[in-house]
Amino acid sequence: MNLFIIDGIGPFFRRHPKLRANWSKIPFSQLEKEDRLPPALWEEIHSDFATFCARVRAVGYNAVTLDDLAHLYPHNTYAPELRNKIEAYRAEYRRLFETARANQLAVYITTDVMFYNPALDREVGRKPAAAAAFLACVLDRVFADFAEIAGVILRIGESDGHDVRGDFRSRLVIRSPRQARALLSALLPVAERHGRLLIFRTWSVGAYRIGDLMWNRDTFDATFAGLDSPALVLSMKYGESDFFRYLPLNRHFMRSDHQKLIELQTRREYEGCGEFPSFVGGDYAAYRDALQKARNMLGIVAWCQTGGWTPFHRLSYLEPAGLWNEINTEVTLYLFRDGLSVEGALRKVFTARYGSGRWDLFLEFFETSERVIKQGLYVREFAQRKLFFRRLRVPPLLTVHWDQILITSYIRKLLRAFVIDHARAIAEMDAALRALDRMEALAVELGLPAEDIRFQRAVFSVLQAARRYYFSEFTDEVRAALLEAVAAYRRRDGRAYTVNVDLGPLRISRRRMRRIATVLLRDQRGYRRLLDHVVTLRLLSWLRPVLGLSRMRALPDFAHERAMGLDSVLR
Repeated sequence: MNLFIIDGIGPFFRRHPKLRANWSKIPFSQLEKEDRLPPALWEEIHSDFATFCARVRAVGYNAVTLDDLAHLYPHNTYAPELRNKIEAYRAEYRRLFETARANQLAVYITTDVMFYNPALDREVGRKPAAAAAFLACVLDRVFADFAEIAGVILRIGESDGHDVRGDFRSRLVIRSPRQARALLSALLPVAERHGRLLIFRTWSVGAYRIGDLMWNRDTFDATFAGLDSPALVLSMKYGESDFFRYLPLNRHFMRSDHQKLIELQTRREYEGCGEFPSFVGGDYAAYRDALQKARNMLGIVAWCQTGGWTPFHRLSYLEPAGLWNEINTEVTLYLFRDGLSVEGALRKVFTARYGSGRWDLFLEFFETSERVIKQGLYVREFAQRKLFFRRLRVPPLLTVHWDQILITSYIRKLLRAFVIDHARAIAEMDAALRALDRMEALAVELGLPAEDIRFQRAVFSVLQAARRYYFSEFTDEVRAALLEAVAAYRRRDGRAYTVNVDLGPLRISRRRMRRIATVLLRDQRGYRRLLDHVVTLRLLSWLRPVLGLSRMRALPDFAHERAMGLDSVLR
């Protein structure tokens, strides 16, 4: 491995309102004032970016990603005001590129396939062939104008969320392996001619026939087999779902001879985003070891800031509060670049940051952190199950999503349909709370932010009460304890996690819930001839417009309002 990429969006969030933010993309509309780029704000961005680049280069990363291609291409059909604004962006980006180059960091530009505005709606439309031809022209111009750009990172399986504002908004265009292959066939010659890399992300939210690209061998082969180019790099998340625990290594790493990157998230979007420690060393070392037989592994992508819709605003490598994410980011690099053990990687971080002290306590703290997350945030027995719904692997974590804690009768019924050992589930949660007491004591002795552990305990106390609700008999005492835990948390930390509680009666037996789950969910990667090809893939897609998902009690509002909306998985 020789390419170690890190995302560089943190500097662009410095002045973002301290409210819930979409961390999946630079908030371009927040960087503008009356359609102009305020010089004072951009001076701050450049200063922060210089700090960020210097720090990540000192750690050992050698490349950085920046959003996005649309803001570097002044198309001649755009209105004069937009062209002028893009020229201003291009000037600012030249300065960013110079800063990256001064720090010996290669630059990779991200883009969705495909970004739109009214002019592109008229000119390009929704046809994949037209989008591919347009993007080929864009790449040709941008690669010619910016020698500093080492390549482009394509995302075809997810588009901008409902909350994205600005001059451009992306929509899904590529719907089949055939269309994805045609896109690559159009773009790879451009990348080859300019000597740049075309990094293709296999991530998808499950929409359309291409939606199972990240795990389905047939879709993968139909898209990539025989596409041999020195410019092509496949970028894959480590598992067959999003950045969750309890996922085996994606099998595609072993099946392909293409150049490949493994994506690893060090600011854990489903595990607190760095508000408390969520150590990844053990899991990532296991993925590293499992990759030993993979061919043509080019390197890693470490997402240290990108991902999720949350109010958590800790910036990696720009403020002391980014500590937990930064330690994850450094340990990840040392695991994959240097081949160190988890203990060796942590020891390197400890020596660089603290020089001396109680190393044994430091090691215990982070090993305990990883165990607490896996025992307390996840219900182990459910998380270890292999379940698929349509084209998606079901997330191992159902009860917490971004900044939302879900405590509902639907979740209870579903978990009880799949989890047999209720006593163990409760005991593991209790053990996680006791371990947090030890972590706080360790943090105090080590001089680490103990208040973060107290916050984590407050969150996990809610999860503990919820765990008893899920897996105990539902009594007045269990209900009262749960509601009191939620009320106590809201009094302490109402700004952080939103706790969604719906304990209303659900007139459905566990047996019936299991039958419904048997129809909708499967425990195999392959599709079932009747239940999937006919019911979940075709019938649910046809019925999507009339299902009234937004009115279903089982689905909280945020499932429709953020990202692409839950109904995208039914396309």
